[in-house]
Amino acid sequence: MKRLSLDEAKILLEKCRASLKQVDMTRGRPSKQQLEIGMRMLVRAGELDYTYAGGDARNYGDMKGIPAARELFAEVFGVSKENVVVLDGSSLSIMYRLVANAMDFGVMGCNPWREQGRVKFLCPAPGYDRHFAICEEFGIDMVTVPMLADGPDMDMIERLVEEDASVKGVWCVPKYSNPTGIVFSDSTVKRFAALKPAAKDFRIFWDNAYIVHSLTGEQHHLENIFDAAKKFGSEDMVYELTSTSKITFAGSGIAALAASEGNIADFISHLQFEMINPNKVNQVMHAAYLKDVDNITRIMGEHAALLRPKFELVDRRLFEAFGRDCPDVKWTRPLGGYFISLDVNGVAARVGELTKYAGVKFTKVGATYPYGKDPHNSNIRIAPSIPSLEELDFAMDALISAIAIALEE
Repeated sequence: MKRLSLDEAKILLEKCRASLKQVDMTRGRPSKQQLEIGMRMLVRAGELDYTYAGGDARNYGDMKGIPAARELFAEVFGVSKENVVVLDGSSLSIMYRLVANAMDFGVMGCNPWREQGRVKFLCPAPGYDRHFAICEEFGIDMVTVPMLADGPDMDMIERLVEEDASVKGVWCVPKYSNPTGIVFSDSTVKRFAALKPAAKDFRIFWDNAYIVHSLTGEQHHLENIFDAAKKFGSEDMVYELTSTSKITFAGSGIAALAASEGNIADFISHLQFEMINPNKVNQVMHAAYLKDVDNITRIMGEHAALLRPKFELVDRRLFEAFGRDCPDVKWTRPLGGYFISLDVNGVAARVGELTKYAGVKFTKVGATYPYGKDPHNSNIRIAPSIPSLEELDFAMDALISAIAIALEE
């Protein structure tokens, strides 16, 4: 390992700038090669049987989704089919609906949130910027909760949830968390299930977006939140979500909500006025292609084979430049998901400026914190999935030189 001098870093950054290359790493999007994997789903779509007992996917009905799709996600979640609704697009859409319903109509008979005065959400950070954007859209106050090695700071969450009735929700990405890649420990999951909220209408938004997105081929354990909740009688407290956005196609996939029967009934009572039924034709195609958890694991193994070398390249380049023990540069080595979380001691904004100057864009600095304000000016979210290995190597030249310059400044 040889640390770049300031002069060497400036020369390398200018070399990147002069190449006129542009690399966009702002979002965790599947690459073209990954998207090609899903094209197999479309090959025989016209030959599939779109009828099933009691219905036809091409016609009206089945607001909760077709039986095969609900059974598939029930297996993924580890719950009963009766606790699953399958809809269109992404889990983000369902989360937005859930918050909108709570604001306007209340949760399971409680008064609407907007009539209760101040509403707060707990936001583990670094976290998912789109969660925070939903809160901003509805004027919900966000309280930052630090992410620890095994999940959010549960001492803080327990205290706030159990003492403050204005705390109505908490955002969680429990497996391969965005952007840190953390998998919540069994203890963390059980402490969530054991919460005794001051607000009867408090909900855990368990956004399990990367539930099958291992980078290693190994299925890393995450305690089933509903199994834990049953022990405490807290099933009503949880909304669990996932989608196929990074398995098949973004926006053209299917998304699922797992919840207690009471929550499902509450959700459907409002959804029935918004739509007649979801895109069940798409659900038939997805159910036929994905089949079951074992087959999904095989498909995700193909994705991992494309993603893993990119994550390894980022890790290798950062290690060669800074080593594992540099106090000013730390990064995660995730086992799954789509992101690497990089912390550069107090210079993230300047690093973002320099990499943009060199032609490389990362997620806006600060986006992984509520209101886009990183109190430490340290976190940068790296999304290695879209660039080719050659482009990624170029992007790392820009990033490493930018870090060296920013730290020296």
